[in-house]
Amino acid sequence: MITDKAQYDAVFSGVIGQDYEMLNLICPLATEMSRLVGLAVSDYQHESENTLSIVELGGGTGITTLSLLNAKANVHIVSVDNEPIMQNQAKNHLQQWAEVGKLAFRSEDALTALQNLPTASIDIVASAYTLHNFLAGYREAVVNEIFRVLKPGGALINGDRYALDDISEHTRLVQKEVSAYFNVLTNINRLDLLEHWLVHLFSDESENHVMRETVALIQLRNAGFFDIKLSHRNEVNALVTAIKPRT
Repeated sequence: MITDKAQYDAVFSGVIGQDYEMLNLICPLATEMSRLVGLAVSDYQHESENTLSIVELGGGTGITTLSLLNAKANVHIVSVDNEPIMQNQAKNHLQQWAEVGKLAFRSEDALTALQNLPTASIDIVASAYTLHNFLAGYREAVVNEIFRVLKPGGALINGDRYALDDISEHTRLVQKEVSAYFNVLTNINRLDLLEHWLVHLFSDESENHVMRETVALIQLRNAGFFDIKLSHRNEVNALVTAIKPRT
């Protein structure tokens, strides 16, 4: 697994190209969270010698997928995304891994993809910046399905927007985020992207979408997970890991 940030950026920009460079420019904390998701997978203690089975929710253009592919030598990843334009980019970027059987793609929404999987069949469900996009009720159903499909001892690893419980501080950080969007995107004359990110941010912060830290962690506990950890908090972003009990 590539752990050095500079080396990571160099390798990933070489494979993902403009998609990675643009995301790293607009939202560097997002690319860092993808790297941390990969690191968490590399640290996962897989007792079996069998291939590590991973389902990735919201594969997008393949940035987090590539981090997962670099996490361990013996992995098989199913990348799920119901946005064909983004998934087609991932298929193009990551074709070599698909050709050798390490990567497959599913063009479904997250809940449907999980519901179509057998109980206790997956070692890890991984994601970056996907769960926060879901409506609250849909997200709860997804979390419950993640628990069902994981093997005993399996892990949920999610790098995402976990809103602070302190609403005033959270608002201040979002305002800082918006200022950065303006600074970066007006300098490169990409007002189209600025509009896209601001509209998306309004959705992220709406009451029926926002993924508040304490509520999200309680939701994981209610689903049956234990050893739930929130780490690497950086502004509104954090890494969450949770384990399905072995018994």
